[in-house]
Amino acid sequence: MLYADRAEAGRALAKSLDHLRATNPLVLALPRGGLPVAAEVHSALGGDLDIVLVRKLGVPWQPELAMGAIGEGGARVLNNDIVRHTRVSDTELARTEAHERLELERRARLWRSDRPRISPRGRTVVIVDDGMATGATAAAACAVVRAEHPKWLVMATPVAPPDAVSRLGCIADLVVCPHTPTDLGGVGAAYRDFHQLTDDEVVRQLHSQKQHM
Repeated sequence: MLYADRAEAGRALAKSLDHLRATNPLVLALPRGGLPVAAEVHSALGGDLDIVLVRKLGVPWQPELAMGAIGEGGARVLNNDIVRHTRVSDTELARTEAHERLELERRARLWRSDRPRISPRGRTVVIVDDGMATGATAAAACAVVRAEHPKWLVMATPVAPPDAVSRLGCIADLVVCPHTPTDLGGVGAAYRDFHQLTDDEVVRQLHSQKQHM
């Protein structure tokens, strides 16, 4: 399957999520690329649309290895096994978290402007991205949102390899992915138009959705 663009992928994904229409879901996009997909899901299901901002906490000398993640509202999850195995000190952990917290807050100011964040507490939450390669970012987002006590947590994406879907199945209550090729390679391979969204596009799309809510 080849999607024309993220909007088409969002419409296809929404068909697989139609059973959530009556739950008044909170649709959370992983920016940047997840936002156009999530906008279509929100248009089909109703409820509310927002973004979920997460930052991985990488081991200082091996930043690709996640020892945890942080999100807005003070959300923080740690992989204690990684912290113990790598012997990251409390000082190193605090320094890494402070750095990533500054970047998360910068992005929140840039993208949200004066738009208030919507709490996932007690809601059916659908986290949406434009695709998963390994599922690491989606897993961090699920962990951060889970820490804020949603009623039901769904991870939804138009395309991902089966192993990534399986990985998220251990974190989310439900994983929805209509296209699961074993030879995905990269998420962009599933799209004809997979351009990198600009900050302005993110802001405009969020503002547009706010105007219609």
